[in-house]
Amino acid sequence: MAISGLINLYKPAGISSAKYAYRLRPVLGTRKVGHAGALDPFADGVLVVCAGKATKLVERLMGLEKLYQTQLRLGVTNATLDPERPFEPVPGSTDPGPERVRQVVAGFEGLIQQIPPIYSAVKVAGRPAYRRARLGENVELTAKSVRVYHIEVVSYAYPLLELMVRCGRGTYIRALARDIGSALGTGACCQTLRRLAVGPFRIEQSVRLDEWTSEQILAAVLTVEQVERLLGQVSSRASGA
Repeated sequence: MAISGLINLYKPAGISSAKYAYRLRPVLGTRKVGHAGALDPFADGVLVVCAGKATKLVERLMGLEKLYQTQLRLGVTNATLDPERPFEPVPGSTDPGPERVRQVVAGFEGLIQQIPPIYSAVKVAGRPAYRRARLGENVELTAKSVRVYHIEVVSYAYPLLELMVRCGRGTYIRALARDIGSALGTGACCQTLRRLAVGPFRIEQSVRLDEWTSEQILAAVLTVEQVERLLGQVSSRASGA
């Protein structure tokens, strides 16, 4: 019997979100499986997966806040802004010092303008930007407003900068790395990226496909009704009710 519901899935690094989510198809007995917001292949963490009738909730789920932990490498750049390609040293880059780093990082909190990375799923004339970039096309994307609710320096020892970022829909952490590096005059790429939470769905409760049995996975599926109640609670807290 086909299962409908939501799975708080842990996605490991090194695989695309869609391919990993599709591994749930035989367990859930349905091909109607999708996720509410992709993680980059190099990233790991919470991937909210919806199956069957729960796919109608994807749009609402994508609006939830996300919590990320990321390690940036300063003094480098590349086209993808991540370890998918070799890091390229930025000539003349020097340690800006912890005080300057904290000052610059704090400036990215709030409603900011952000240009998505060219290697992203943003559509350009109906095709994802990353596909055009891979073909060597000149990709130009426009800035959009995104919200960073909180950004915190966890640790800093040049060239490594570890951040905790709580942000809204559409925020690219790779673009945040690029822009922080630009503001510091050093350049920067994401070296690691982990999504710790999507709204109420936290990494500590995530389903581990390679460790759990089918029975354990099925027991962790939230019904459409349970998810709607959770979303209602999140909305009430956000409105101060």
